[in-house]
Amino acid sequence: MSPVTTGIIGIILLLTLFLLRMPVAFSMTLVGLSGFAYLAGSEPALGLLAQDIFDTFSSYPLSVIPLFILMGSFAFASGISQRLYNTTYAWVGQLRGGLTIATVLACSGFAAICGSTAATAATMGKIALPEMKKYGYSNMLATGTIAAAGTLGILIPPSTILIVYGILTEESIGKLFVAGLLPGLILSLFFVAVVAIMCSRNPKLGPAGAPTTWREKLKATKGIIEAVLLFVLTIGGLFLGWFSPTQAGAIGAGGALLIGLFRRQLSWKSLVESGMDGLRTSCMVLFIITGATVFGHFMAITTIPFMLADWVGSLPIPTMAIMGVIIFIYFIGGFFMDSMALVVVTIPIFFPLVMKLGFDPIWFGVIIVLVAEMGVITPPVGVNVFVIKGIAPDIPLETIFKGIMPFLVALILFTIILIIFPQIATYLPSLVTY
Repeated sequence: MSPVTTGIIGIILLLTLFLLRMPVAFSMTLVGLSGFAYLAGSEPALGLLAQDIFDTFSSYPLSVIPLFILMGSFAFASGISQRLYNTTYAWVGQLRGGLTIATVLACSGFAAICGSTAATAATMGKIALPEMKKYGYSNMLATGTIAAAGTLGILIPPSTILIVYGILTEESIGKLFVAGLLPGLILSLFFVAVVAIMCSRNPKLGPAGAPTTWREKLKATKGIIEAVLLFVLTIGGLFLGWFSPTQAGAIGAGGALLIGLFRRQLSWKSLVESGMDGLRTSCMVLFIITGATVFGHFMAITTIPFMLADWVGSLPIPTMAIMGVIIFIYFIGGFFMDSMALVVVTIPIFFPLVMKLGFDPIWFGVIIVLVAEMGVITPPVGVNVFVIKGIAPDIPLETIFKGIMPFLVALILFTIILIIFPQIATYLPSLVTY
């Protein structure tokens, strides 16, 4: 078979393994190794596998990923997420859909110290879902809100996908973090608006909670101080150039650990559990990157990426329409691939074309993260949906997927706005020198 035919068969086989629920990292490694061995021989393929594993797990730039993930794990164990939720509920719980609005706002806050969409959804789901069930909230609204708001974890800095994008494209991770800040906050408001509109049209979806006094609101506000301090310390220090992204992650993880020790909420058991949880998540991400690297080498020798890039670049349409085609490819790809894997596999293909067309690389990174967010809540992969299903096994998947649809519309609408007004993502990075 020709290299192109082999590549097409490899892509079909990869999608089949995804649909069979084989782990993403192993699927890409198996297909990439087999395809490379078929085209170049078994010895070069095994040598490539060993080299890719070593390069990934010994990479200093990638060390930033486990550190930020560990910061999120320590933050959860220290009770920061619970206090964030309590604060937001004290302020907006008396509104229709107040618990879901509080969940969106708490997800925004936790995303600022976590960086993982699945971790954000799982953490806030464990806290918010029992409360919403207790107060008679619609299962559709409750689960859909948590699954969708969890996606903020890969947009609001620190974001693991923006870190990987920065490493792959050699763009400033500090500027990418700053670029995701304003879009993340605006998208949070879009999600709040979705909840408000749904509950105003059908108040039974999210009944209003008990009102709180101003004194209670101000007292509860103490719950966000720690999260704000962590965010300012890590992202603010990165913004000012005080330390590198890896150092920022280490300082953030250390800060979250100190908060837990100071509050005496971090026992030996929770310390070990949070460390193990961070280790498992970090290994998962690094294995996905390794698998995507192996698969990417296989794709490179099939020449399919170069043919695809040449085809898209030669389309007789305006450059913005070409960008629309690229975004659509990412949108469809998100149906079948994990967001991290999708970015790692496709960025080497499309990034040179994006640069050739004259688009801002920082803006493109934020756009890709937004489209990746859609993949996190759309079938059949829909990682966040399955996370919520694991927390609430009694709720059908169809109900959760139905609940995310209004938020998916908001995501698509905001992506269109960001395409029309790229300054939303590029203005703040233009002020950064790091």
